[in-house]
Amino acid sequence: MKKEIISIKNAPAPIGPYSQAVLKNGTLYASGQIAINPHTGVLIMEDIEKETEQVMQNIKAILDAATMQFEDVVKCSIFLSNMNDFATVNAVYASYFPVNPPARETVQVSCLPKNVNVEISFIAVV
Repeated sequence: MKKEIISIKNAPAPIGPYSQAVLKNGTLYASGQIAINPHTGVLIMEDIEKETEQVMQNIKAILDAATMQFEDVVKCSIFLSNMNDFATVNAVYASYFPVNPPARETVQVSCLPKNVNVEISFIAVV
């Protein structure tokens, strides 16, 4: 089976040479999502809670395009520019995975694209 490139208008367009997501053999590999509002192109960075909410909405848009749901997510990687934001990011993230959350790691990094505070990538399987 060939890989299918998932590219949608309801999630931010890539800012480099990569795809929003790739679907292969029932597994969806999604690139890291940041808090760009896909309708306005505006980066949401008023506070970490709103920023994380926009990231999760962008993830939802990619899942929707692949006819998947948050329940299909098996792995997430969270990148934070400041580990002090962990509790707030975790609270927003947890609201999308109320039962049986996916495996994940959360790491602090020195810098993220466009100097955002949070980026999340994921893998989902049907």
